[in-house]
Amino acid sequence: MKKAFPFLLFLLISNFSFAQDSENDQISEEEYIRKIDSINNAFTYQEGKITLQDGIAEITIPDGYKFLDAKQSSYVLTDLWGNPPSEVLGMLFPKDVNPLGDNFTYAVEVTYSKDGYINDEDAKELDYDELLEQMQEDTDASNPERKKLGYPTMDLVGWASAPFYDENNKKLHWAKEISFEGEAENTLNYNIRVLGRKGYLNLNAIGTIDILPNFKKDVNQILNSVAFTEGNKYSDFNPDIDQVAAYGIGGLIAGKLLAKAGFFVVILKFWKVIAIAVAGGFAAFKNKLFGRKEEEEVS
Repeated sequence: MKKAFPFLLFLLISNFSFAQDSENDQISEEEYIRKIDSINNAFTYQEGKITLQDGIAEITIPDGYKFLDAKQSSYVLTDLWGNPPSEVLGMLFPKDVNPLGDNFTYAVEVTYSKDGYINDEDAKELDYDELLEQMQEDTDASNPERKKLGYPTMDLVGWASAPFYDENNKKLHWAKEISFEGEAENTLNYNIRVLGRKGYLNLNAIGTIDILPNFKKDVNQILNSVAFTEGNKYSDFNPDIDQVAAYGIGGLIAGKLLAKAGFFVVILKFWKVIAIAVAGGFAAFKNKLFGRKEEEEVS
């Protein structure tokens, strides 16, 4: 089955007319493909050990992956995929995957939330089924506002992978299956949190639900690839001077501060862009890639 983003590109190339409009010259299928290839080939990826957030953490790029830095990742998320601006630290892509093109499967967005030290004492007492019910109620209650703001409504189907907290390494991961209004295929929201002294790292997988089996094979090496540096680790917390977050592990999973974390905004906007394009937004997407003729003449 084709993934949603490649399917978008297939529709753009195959089903939409490349006819001339009032502000664009005719664009051939070949020219469109060349533009996609040009964008993909312009990215510079990194491997090895990379410093994050001014040295508070490091990521050692896992085998089979490549890393896109903050500036390029912001371009992908905001300019190419149409998401709201966010303070992304970088993105992980499987080595054979590009941000645009028919080989796209998923990517892992890396961000940092400086919300303070998260007390994990509630982790042992959490009832994840009860937590899921609360999250589903919160999701349903938020749908009128999503609709008002122009986002599709969403249904939290359930756990795609139940929460697991590694108390020794202070790493938490879980996955939710989400159904978006108007989408035939459900979305995967895979969350990884690495707790530190003053906040936590977010590693969020962006893709459709069918990538879950492949992604789960790599979860452990992705978990092991990130760590806070000395002085910034969870164990370095100093109660005399450090801020404590207003929530624990349960609040982190439930997404009480999800607007700040930003991932639902990212994934909602990502699928909305696809929906608009499939519905007839090729001209706008074409203008994004090629620019308007008069703008090119001015530049």
